[in-house]
Amino acid sequence: MDYTFTSESVCAGHPDKICDSISDALLDEVLRHDRSGRTAIETMVAFNKVIIVGEVSTSAKIDYEKIARKRIKDLGYTDPQFNFTYLSPIDIDIHEQSPEIYEGVETGGAGDQGMMFGFACKETKTLMPMPIAIAHKLAQKLDEVKMNDFSFLRPDGKTQVSIEYRNNEPKKIRQVVIAVPHDEDKTLNEVKNYLFKEVVQKVLDEFGFRVSKKDFIVNGTGVWHMPGPASDAGLTGRKIIVDTYGGYARVGGGAFSGKDPTKVDRSGAYAARYLAKHIVREGLADKAEVRLAYFIGAKKPVMLEVETFGTEKTSVKIIRSYMSKILDTSVSGIIRDLDLQRPIYLPTSVYGHFGREEFPWEQ
Repeated sequence: MDYTFTSESVCAGHPDKICDSISDALLDEVLRHDRSGRTAIETMVAFNKVIIVGEVSTSAKIDYEKIARKRIKDLGYTDPQFNFTYLSPIDIDIHEQSPEIYEGVETGGAGDQGMMFGFACKETKTLMPMPIAIAHKLAQKLDEVKMNDFSFLRPDGKTQVSIEYRNNEPKKIRQVVIAVPHDEDKTLNEVKNYLFKEVVQKVLDEFGFRVSKKDFIVNGTGVWHMPGPASDAGLTGRKIIVDTYGGYARVGGGAFSGKDPTKVDRSGAYAARYLAKHIVREGLADKAEVRLAYFIGAKKPVMLEVETFGTEKTSVKIIRSYMSKILDTSVSGIIRDLDLQRPIYLPTSVYGHFGREEFPWEQ
């Protein structure tokens, strides 16, 4: 079967990722001082404005404004001409977790209902689909070159990769797209030549692909100077497809950032990926999707299924038995076995939650 598949990623300074970053930085600060702290934090950014809302239950004293301003500054929003900086006004409306939810969570139950999916395949060394793996690497490399003292690139940015598949195998890059704001004194052609040399070619070399310059698109309208929330508002959790598998595989209904691990939207998705990755890595199948579901207060999943798309090397019964041995999928078991009650979440807020060995669900 021949087809083309496209996935996108976004840079750390993208408005939605500013929000994910702030929400996860606040979660990390809670867990740094209180391992049993509970958070469900949502951030919104707009023209010269930051709004932080949600629920936090913790014994720790958290300076929400200070942490948010540091994140915005670290992401490069320091120039007043951007109409959004670390000095922009911040509104905060945080209250404690609902006592009705607290009742279920305190006894080891899920902090929310929902379904979660984990996926793995043999297309890349990280067992991630090729399109999202390359898109993330492009976004990461784009952010790296922005850090150069002489860089004319500004915060914000997006990447997109279209890959041609033949017989269900990735064979050719059809197109690479990068959108990035830049200084006004640089022409689009100068920006394109620089990005092609310093970002696109270097990343594609890692994956053994090439692309011609005619198939490389920069800033589709031909111009982009104003970065961030002054051009496009942002919201926590709005890039769930970027955060997971780039649309290549199914994802659950809930976002991740700002949520502590009692929220199975997050921890259940990590557990499902952990199981799927181990199934493929151990050679039990070439492709695997693990499906979980919980209801609020549930200690164990009400759905635990695996699909191997006809690529299994052994019986599904053996695969199920293997899954039960390597991870306890109760809510408390996932949190315990993956050691999730610690400040590890800020790095997840950009370049995807999966395919990076630094995270315990990937190890």
